[in-house]
Amino acid sequence: MAKSKDSNKVTIFDTTLRDGEQSSGAALNIDEKLDIARQLEKLKVDVIEAGFPIASPGDLEAVRRVSQEIRGCSICALAHANPKAVDTAWDAVKNARKPRIHVFLSSSEIHMSHQLKKSREQVLKLTGDMVARAKGYLDDVEFSPMDATRTEPGFLYKVIETAIDAGATTVNIPDTVGYTIPQEFCALIDGIFANVSNIKKAVISVHCHNDLGLAVANSLAVLDHGVRQIECTVNGIGERAGNASLEEIVMALRTRKDLFKYTTRIDTTQIYKASRLVSDITGMYVQPNKAIVGANAFRHESGIHQDGILKERTTYEIMDPKDVGLAGSVLTLGKLSGRHAFKVRLEELGYTLNDEELKRAFTAFKELADKKKEITDRDLEALVAEELRTVSEMYHLEQVQVSCGDHGVPTASVKLVGPDGTTIADAALGTGPVDAVYKAINRLVGVPNELIEFSVKSVTEGIDAIGEVTIRIQSGNKTYTGRGASTDIIVASAKAYMNALNRLLAAMEKA
Repeated sequence: MAKSKDSNKVTIFDTTLRDGEQSSGAALNIDEKLDIARQLEKLKVDVIEAGFPIASPGDLEAVRRVSQEIRGCSICALAHANPKAVDTAWDAVKNARKPRIHVFLSSSEIHMSHQLKKSREQVLKLTGDMVARAKGYLDDVEFSPMDATRTEPGFLYKVIETAIDAGATTVNIPDTVGYTIPQEFCALIDGIFANVSNIKKAVISVHCHNDLGLAVANSLAVLDHGVRQIECTVNGIGERAGNASLEEIVMALRTRKDLFKYTTRIDTTQIYKASRLVSDITGMYVQPNKAIVGANAFRHESGIHQDGILKERTTYEIMDPKDVGLAGSVLTLGKLSGRHAFKVRLEELGYTLNDEELKRAFTAFKELADKKKEITDRDLEALVAEELRTVSEMYHLEQVQVSCGDHGVPTASVKLVGPDGTTIADAALGTGPVDAVYKAINRLVGVPNELIEFSVKSVTEGIDAIGEVTIRIQSGNKTYTGRGASTDIIVASAKAYMNALNRLLAAMEKA
């Protein structure tokens, strides 16, 4: 295999900030990209694909910032096969400690005919020219023949050979539309190794989409056939049905060492924290039964399962929850619990708060404890996330009061603390209590926007559960996500709206 001292080392190429951001509604600003990049560095991914610099000035600046700050990972910029795109990608990553340019170009007949409008000869020439252009800037160049799994194999071999001759050190084989299945994918990789004369000069990578639910299976299957880089995302987010899930790939390799003789450098104890961070920032919920990081992944309700776990954890758990960053056991907290126990439990859950944040979170915890008999880890996570989201507020929600019913007109009164510390208040009527609250807030803040998405879920079980609201508002051509949590869903809705508005106001102030 190509140039690796450890032939069993698998490179983890994380594309959460690039392909993950292509998920509908998951646009990230520069600061959010940096927050995720910092956590990916703690997770110890090998390569961070930070963005597509030619796509927008904002993405160019985000990749630059990530390149300047993150020093523990290779930083990669994507570029389509266009001179300006390649040049812009280099401009974005040139200050990285370990920069990489990733050039891609469609190779399937359906893409070449209907999208590129180019012949095979033109695609081969463009491949060689653009890889060589990138190679003129740096040594680490990756090339992807897009839609490789629907490309005629003979032509695919020529494209790969051309890319390697031009200087590509990594060749990625993308299953762009999630079309292939494991045995077919393995045969394709075998064909590449058998028919591409210079294949030993490059690392072979795969990038699998999940349209048929096979992204992780396909990615793992080809390791025994010579692949040594896997491209993936946190929580499996990405275009359409998403990408191969980083946490599932890494934990499969770790858990089934009897089958997989491969290693990664991932610090698995940072997985859960990375999952929560990406979920919080993108507003994309992790389904409860999601492998590794779902709320139910290490939860046991059946009496038989509980009995087994109490006697020997491995009877019903193939992984130790501590290995992915979970505490492993539920600590029951209530209204009689003290500040120290509260702080210790948060630290066990991976949260380190400063004194002011801890003070606010503990006050909120006491208020919640008066309403709930038992507070779970999920309650604590929702509570802390809510408190941390309010640190950089321009407007703070001081009070909200609603009146509604089937024979009354929904009415809301709202009191906010403004940027100068003064209290402002107003009231409004609406079609429902949430509508009335939002109208009252809009009258006070006075920033034009449109509510384009509203969703609510229960964080925990029971009639006294915390409700979490996620909204998206649009102003101009940009969207802003807001989240809020409370045992009162109207209050949670108001908090979520204020969270989104404060993001909008911060962006306006920065602009």
